[in-house]
Amino acid sequence: MDVHPVILLVGGAHADEIEAEFRARYDRDYRIECVGSATAALEALRDLVAGDVPVAMVASEYRLSDSDAVTLLHQVPAVVATARRVALVPVAEYTDAVDGLRAATLRRDMDTFVGIPRGERDEEFHTALVELLSEWGWSVSRPTVTAVDVVAPEGDRQAGAVHDLLERLGIPNRRLDPLHEDARAVLEEAGSGAQLPVVRAYNGRIITGATPAAVTEAIYGGFDSIPDGSIADVVVIGAGPAGLAAAVYAASEGLATIVLERDAIGGQAGSSSMIRNYLGFPRGISGMRLAQRSRVQAGRFGARFYTGRAAARIEPGPADEPRHHHVHVDGAQMCARTVVLATGVAYRRLGVEGIDDLVGAGVYYGAATSMAREMADRDVYVVGGGNSAGQAAVHLAKFAGSVTMVVRRAGLAETMSDYLVREIEATPNISLLARTVVADGGGDGWLRWLRFQDLDSGSVTLRMAEGLFCMLGAEPDCSWLPGGLALDEHGFVLTGRDTPRESWADGCPPASLETTLPGVFAVGDVRAGSMKRVASASGEGASVLPLVHAHLTWLSEQEYGAPV
Repeated sequence: MDVHPVILLVGGAHADEIEAEFRARYDRDYRIECVGSATAALEALRDLVAGDVPVAMVASEYRLSDSDAVTLLHQVPAVVATARRVALVPVAEYTDAVDGLRAATLRRDMDTFVGIPRGERDEEFHTALVELLSEWGWSVSRPTVTAVDVVAPEGDRQAGAVHDLLERLGIPNRRLDPLHEDARAVLEEAGSGAQLPVVRAYNGRIITGATPAAVTEAIYGGFDSIPDGSIADVVVIGAGPAGLAAAVYAASEGLATIVLERDAIGGQAGSSSMIRNYLGFPRGISGMRLAQRSRVQAGRFGARFYTGRAAARIEPGPADEPRHHHVHVDGAQMCARTVVLATGVAYRRLGVEGIDDLVGAGVYYGAATSMAREMADRDVYVVGGGNSAGQAAVHLAKFAGSVTMVVRRAGLAETMSDYLVREIEATPNISLLARTVVADGGGDGWLRWLRFQDLDSGSVTLRMAEGLFCMLGAEPDCSWLPGGLALDEHGFVLTGRDTPRESWADGCPPASLETTLPGVFAVGDVRAGSMKRVASASGEGASVLPLVHAHLTWLSEQEYGAPV
């Protein structure tokens, strides 16, 4: 059987030119099928699904003989929820159709619409299609070429954590049962008695008893490779959007820049399936792609990344010689003239013992993108009412039989962007349990049931469940920071005029993003008063650079008597 995923073309008056355009670009890697009506398209999709043939995209001409693209594409998810949906609009009809198409996109009747090419090399047209196919290939399809093999028995939680890490990093990987033929070579390299999981990275390195920290350190470089005696102009702690933006701008301006990240590069945002309101990406971008591109961008400017270990402490420079701070991680130390804290926040735990015992076995904090394929046809619950929870619910709905959002408030509008609220309302297999909390849950080795409590009536309801994704708001982890660094009552880092007045120098507050420790700055979600949005975090990461430059100039004046 042809294993190539299908692109289904639904043509009208321009069917021949549409088919020619697609075959010229995609015929090698996809199976192009063409039909001439909406009725035939739905029949073809049902046959493909019945034959277990993956459908990557349905691209429909705007006007069809028996319908139109909006009506057809609205019906596609009922047959195949994961296919990308595109309306193809003749240029002559574009102006009259554009308002209706925009409204249909907001309703999530389709993923996007593009004008039918009028000549050769219409790269804008193909850019739109390739972006959608790329996201489909990452989030839906299994990789045909892998960079990392993970050998472990089915249900191994540590292997699941490694897989989640690799998915968030955008690294193609596959999980192999130890008895699988392809696993034998990996296990032979690991040696007899190797502890599972065993991971073979793309550089050939074998990791036994693999953990996410060990894998990410093997991929991006270990702290042990930091040259002795090196002093960075900027050490950025945390590689979410704020930290990545700080790294890009610092490195691009010639500053010696080191980025430390204990987990996956991208932070919480890296697990977002699709961010649709980020400036400059009209068709949206996944958190993984945004983090991946930002990391590459910073690296090309010279930033160095070290991952897999958490920063353990910061030792401020002495008052009489404040040339640099000492940043410690387990087994390593580096010197920094300035430090940018961009550690973000972590999802709060439910605190329900039976549920937290099943983390990695049907219960996940975040991880909706990497685990969505495992939720096929299951009943899934998402706890939380923020944008991350909304994005997770929409993505999970493409795979799960049902998705139920559980929130303490009366609805979603107070805590979620309007575009996401509308998308959720337009997704038929997503429902809402408002004014409700998770009271209990359990299962035999895997989550099987949840008990919910209504906050108004106090009544308790038992439901079967095979997946629970918790995104319960956030709290910072700042317990490791030095005592002289001021925090607010919730544990977020205070900066600028929000710092205690007794810490001000000569009656002047620190710079706007500077903490109570000179030369230590805070950006993004870890900072008290931040907006907790990807775009604002990126903006703060960029905005901190003038303050860093000013501090470096001050240090130079202290050391040499004049800026250098």
